[in-house]
Amino acid sequence: MSRWLTEPVPRGRVAAFRTLIYLFVAADLVVFTPWIRTRVAVPGELYQPLFVGRVLPLPTPTPALVAVIFWALLLLALLAATGRAPRLLGWAVFALYFEWMIVAMSYGKVDHDRFGLLVALAVLPTAGRARHGDATRTEAGGWALRVTQIAVICTYFLAAWAKLRFGGLDWLTGSVLARAILRRGTELADLIASVPYLLIVAQFGIVAFELLSPAVFLLRERWRLATVGFFYSFHLVTVATITISFAPHLAAMTSFLPLERVRPVVWARRLLTRREGTGGRPVDAGGPAPSLAGQASAAGRPDGP
Repeated sequence: MSRWLTEPVPRGRVAAFRTLIYLFVAADLVVFTPWIRTRVAVPGELYQPLFVGRVLPLPTPTPALVAVIFWALLLLALLAATGRAPRLLGWAVFALYFEWMIVAMSYGKVDHDRFGLLVALAVLPTAGRARHGDATRTEAGGWALRVTQIAVICTYFLAAWAKLRFGGLDWLTGSVLARAILRRGTELADLIASVPYLLIVAQFGIVAFELLSPAVFLLRERWRLATVGFFYSFHLVTVATITISFAPHLAAMTSFLPLERVRPVVWARRLLTRREGTGGRPVDAGGPAPSLAGQASAAGRPDGP
């Protein structure tokens, strides 16, 4: 179990994952959760902190407090994405984003798609330094990615457990998806809903998929990546039908992927170098090849017969 939890991975993968996660945190503040800043507009007595918010205890959000968290988190997340001071900046980003989520989820609604992202932010500072493209393997980085993977799969499995715990078998045979389509469905969802019993079959399929999700750890790498691709396709269909986005979860799920192979900066440099080498013009590969006689003459040797 220890070998599995700390299976070494290339440091380049850790560096790429770290950059992606911290850039997502910055994007989350301005794209996905800017509404959190409006929470302070409601009366303070409506703030019912989560259990962790009562234990610590954390102050009731005010406009000044939320503004400080927002701007500090945005700046630190962008700095952390560079890979510098991974422990100092990493712990600071985790603490601020954790408080950001407590503010968001203490007014009656708790989203479960944030679990994997929060775990990733909590363990990335322990991975140590890592540079993009570094093939050296690290157990600390492997542990950080593995724990994040477990959190991602727990999100699926525990979602199925919650469905059966609170909804029972009626969740499988009821009108859960039908209600979701009525509330926020798209034209594609309307087409699917018109097929008799298809939504019921889909509900059975969703629960089966979530309960079986831990099996991804038993698969070989090729099949594991294919399964993760299926996970992404599931969320693509979810967005396309009932417009529910699991963006934080999808960001955390990149912990399964060989991100060290994705190096946009290197690709851009190669492209620029190639253009400079050809003077900005494409190489003419269609002309005739030089003759052997011409090559010999150019080299200062007499032509052959």
